[in-house]
Amino acid sequence: MLTHEQVWAAIDRVAERHGLTPSGLARRAGLDPTTFNKSKRTAGDGRPRWPSTESIAKVLEATGSGLSEFFADVRMTTVGDALPTPRAVPLLGFAQAGAGGFFDDGGFPVGTGWDEIAFPERRDEPVYALEISGDSMLPLYRHGDVLIVSRAATIRRGDRVVVKTSDGEVMAKILQRRTPKQIELTSLNPDHPDRIVPLAAIEWMARILWASQ
Repeated sequence: MLTHEQVWAAIDRVAERHGLTPSGLARRAGLDPTTFNKSKRTAGDGRPRWPSTESIAKVLEATGSGLSEFFADVRMTTVGDALPTPRAVPLLGFAQAGAGGFFDDGGFPVGTGWDEIAFPERRDEPVYALEISGDSMLPLYRHGDVLIVSRAATIRRGDRVVVKTSDGEVMAKILQRRTPKQIELTSLNPDHPDRIVPLAAIEWMARILWASQ
C-alpha cells in the first residue's frame, strides 16, 4: 500500500536526482513553485494532502523519468529514509567521448585520470557523465550541463539517448524508432535536423538517466 510519506519522499528523490529543490522541480514541470513545498503536504486541519496524478505526470514528462522509475523510488522509500549517498562517477567531455581509446569493451571509461561528479542515485550498472558543449541540444540541455548515461540501461522509444557513430560523432537525441537496420532520432533542438542512422554506423548508444540542470 502506498503511504503519504512514501509518495512525497519519492518526489523529493526525483528532485534530488536532477539537482533540483522541490520548488525547482515544480517550476521545471510548469507548476506553481510552491506545489511541492513541505507546507503544502498537510492541510490546515492536519489531514495529509496528496500530490495530484496530473502533477506527478508533469514531473515525469519534464524530467524524462518513467513511471516505473517513480514507483521504484516509492518502493525504496520508508518514513525516515535518507536520500541516497552520492557516488563519484567518471566525467568526460563530448570531444573525449567521440575520440578513440577512451572506453573498454564494456563501454566504460578506462584509466584513472578522469574528473568526477557526484551522482545521487542507487544503481548497480556502471554509469558515467558527459559534459555538454555547444548549443545543439537547447533548450533542454545547455552548454556546461552534465548528463549521466548508462549503456546497460534498457532503451525504449521516446527515451533520451546519447549516440556515438563509428566516425566519432557524439549526439544527444530522442530515440523515435528502431528497426533491424537503422534508428530514427529526433533532435532536442528544433533548429537541428532529425537523424536516421544505420545500425552498422553506430558504435554505442546510452540512455540518459539524469541531468545536472
